[in-house]
Amino acid sequence: MSVIYLLITISIVVAIVFLVAFIKAVKSGQYDDDYTPSVRMLFDDELVKKENPNKLIQTEKQKSI
Repeated sequence: MSVIYLLITISIVVAIVFLVAFIKAVKSGQYDDDYTPSVRMLFDDELVKKENPNKLIQTEKQKSI
């Protein structure tokens, strides 16, 4: 029975160590996304066209007038 208490104690200690390591990694910026903003600017035009297609048509009509 004492072996179970020992194993539970060790597993809780290991879990706490991993939790502390995870919190430290998040606070230090380990999981910040540096790649997506640089790619997002390549597709900004497509997002604008999808958001308001009528505005795009109106601007093209005004240019042709």
